[in-house]
Amino acid sequence: MNLIALLHGPDKPGIVSAVSTWIFSNGGSIIHADQHRDSELGIFFQRVEWSQEKLEEAALREQASAFREFARTQGMEAGAWLASDRPRVALFVSKQGHAFHDLMLRWQSKDLPCEIVAVIGNHDLWEETCDHYGVPFHHVAVTADTKPEAEAQQQEILSQAQVDFAVLARYMQVLSGDFLEKFQKPVINIHHSFLPAFAGARPYHQAHTRGVKLIGATAHYVTEVLDDGPIIHQAVERISHRHTVSDLVRKGQDLEKLALSQAVRWQVERRILSYANKTVVFD
Repeated sequence: MNLIALLHGPDKPGIVSAVSTWIFSNGGSIIHADQHRDSELGIFFQRVEWSQEKLEEAALREQASAFREFARTQGMEAGAWLASDRPRVALFVSKQGHAFHDLMLRWQSKDLPCEIVAVIGNHDLWEETCDHYGVPFHHVAVTADTKPEAEAQQQEILSQAQVDFAVLARYMQVLSGDFLEKFQKPVINIHHSFLPAFAGARPYHQAHTRGVKLIGATAHYVTEVLDDGPIIHQAVERISHRHTVSDLVRKGQDLEKLALSQAVRWQVERRILSYANKTVVFD
């Protein structure tokens, strides 16, 4: 069985050696390791995966905990997991279903190694679809007047489902700062443009009006500041003056599916470290 760790902190000589020595001295064999240094901020980042052929699951979890403590002695923040652990994921969806369907199909075909344990919709449209996939659907209507109560209900659903992170699959509601503060776990969103360009409503109309030659979609983490979270992945396609707004929307939806599914895969595989409103992705 394998372990995966992500760590980051102030750069200093000997970190790579210390990590590899710790893994070796604890009976592990490194399968893959990748690192990055932000030369401007002086921050070191690493993702390392190692095997432990002789340890049972309980001992592996103890070693993951011991690695996190070791990283702290090196001035690093670290997460460590069993590679076999499948993160528990909740999807939020509104009326547009292309990103939602794409993720569900990838999950059903075992292309995404996670567990989708809840779908939350602010429209009562997806219960039959979720029944087909065997995933609980929760209809939580949201209005300006009921938003605090609706978010409290959503929080309860996420807590009961023991969710590790959430995905906004074209969920057309803004999560409040209070929601994010209470959830304290990653939330991934897909935005149908190159953030920060063409933020807000009708981005493809904005792009068409400007006569852009590239369109794209941006998968990013959600923060309290709308559409301003750390960017995880962007997908692009070249267009021309011949393309209509409808062409842009159609092509854009394909890009949204690609960008979002890739970001979710990297999150599931523990390949992302977020810092200073940007990310390091060990792909």
